[in-house]
Amino acid sequence: MKMQWVLVIGLLFAIAVAIFATVNVTEVPINYVFGETRWPLVLVIFGSVFAGVVISLCFSISRIFSSYQRVKSIQKELEEACTIIKEKKNEISRLKEDLNNPASNNLSNGVAGDRQIKVD
Repeated sequence: MKMQWVLVIGLLFAIAVAIFATVNVTEVPINYVFGETRWPLVLVIFGSVFAGVVISLCFSISRIFSSYQRVKSIQKELEEACTIIKEKKNEISRLKEDLNNPASNNLSNGVAGDRQIKVD
């Protein structure tokens, strides 16, 4: 259904462009540095619009590219942060296991996990 609407809107736009082109066939002078020529007004208008679209696309592409680079950088930072979080969760679960398991708890000789404890 969506494609049908796109087709209908495209067809209406094409009809509007055709009407615009037939109404604006008057030739207008175009002054160049080296001389002058006469072109139909519709070609001048469409050429100007096309040039504007190309210039806008050039600026948009550079902005999109810089945004893409930033997204990649942020994704890399996120992956690094997730790795650190996973390591910390593993460390927490290991420490909880050491705390809850008295058989593996080495408090009798003054060692708790990776840390040395002073027993007075």
